[in-house]
This record gives sequence, structure tokens and C-alpha cells, in this order.
Amino acid sequence: MATPAFEEIAETFEFLDDWEDRYRHVIDLGRAMPPLEDSFKVPALKVDGCASQVWLRPQIAAGQFDFQGDSDAMIVRGLIAVLHALYSGVAVDEIGKIDAHAELGRLGLNEHLSSQRSNGVRAMVERIRKVAAEA
Repeated sequence: MATPAFEEIAETFEFLDDWEDRYRHVIDLGRAMPPLEDSFKVPALKVDGCASQVWLRPQIAAGQFDFQGDSDAMIVRGLIAVLHALYSGVAVDEIGKIDAHAELGRLGLNEHLSSQRSNGVRAMVERIRKVAAEA
């Protein structure tokens, strides 16, 4: 059920042998992501439950889900980029069917993130699912 963009990340991870290389790749994904304009870094778009500051700006057009996001931590920016690859362009009514935990597990992220980072990812996924459910 993963998007082609997420599958590309998963394929890249298969070629990266150790976690340090994967970690750097996640950071690179975050660096490549366009920054969120400061005008959108407002309390209404801030995700609670993250150790770092995280903002997600959902966008729904023609029944397709998308979002912009940003964080003050580079690894978290990378995790936002991974979630963007997982959810961007998916039909709004399909968002809830994506098993983010299982998909991220394919990348080995579940066992390599600190509990604070894992809680933050969970909070971001919950926000995405909530916005899609309310659309």
C-alpha cells in the first residue's frame, strides 16, 4: 500500500548496510525537503508529543492528501520527509488504512529511534490520520 516515493526510500535502505548510513540518509531527506514558511509555524500547526518542535501543514486537494512540515531537529525533518513520502498523494479516505508502524518497521526505524523520537513519529502519524478523517 506504500507510495512509489516511500518504496524508493525502502529500496535505498536495503542497499545501506548499517544504521549510521541509514541515519545519514534520513537526515539528507530532511535537508532536501523545502522548509515550512515561518508564517505557518504557529501553535495550531504544532504537533504535541514531540521532543523537538514540529509543525505539519496539511493540504487536501481533489481528495488527495499532502502536507508540508518542518522541525528544529535535522533527524526529525528527515522523519517528516519519510512520512511525507508515505502519505503524500494518497486519497484522503485511504490514509487511515496505511499501517505506518509496519511501513516504518520495513526501514528499521522502529528499533533504532529513541523512545522520544518514536513518540514524536506516533504523534505526527496521529495528526495526519486525524486531519484526513476530518476531511
